[in-house]
Amino acid sequence: MHTLFRARQIPLPAALVRLSELAHNLWYSWNDSAKSLFAEIDATLWDQCQHNPVRLLIEAPNEKLERLAGNGDFLRRYQAVIQQYDDYMERQTWFERQYPQHVHQAVAYFSAEFGFHELLPIYSGGLGVLAGDHCKSASDLGCAARRHRPVV
Repeated sequence: MHTLFRARQIPLPAALVRLSELAHNLWYSWNDSAKSLFAEIDATLWDQCQHNPVRLLIEAPNEKLERLAGNGDFLRRYQAVIQQYDDYMERQTWFERQYPQHVHQAVAYFSAEFGFHELLPIYSGGLGVLAGDHCKSASDLGCAARRHRPVV
């Protein structure tokens, strides 16, 4: 499968470089630890950015990110979130166990709207939210390009 797009390169301290990867993957949107980590960078800016982690990382002052890169408590939380993300991305899924011969085939889900996150206002109600739920379920089951980082 092909990656839908590549993560935008955001200059980050080396210790926090994978924040960009997390920000460009909708996985963060259903993981409370990841959302809390982004909010911890700058709670006011997080709210001003309407919980958009890409925008947050672009607008966060470099000095603040450098300070966080040297903060042991923040780094432990960051590493824990990265471990959760890696575990999710690398685990063997139900689909891989049940249909190993189809793992590399593309899966498409067509809908006029998708309710992924409030940052992407491409839904108007229940059917869009249902389509978003189908996509998350496909990711959880391993029927989506979940392993090809980053995927949005």
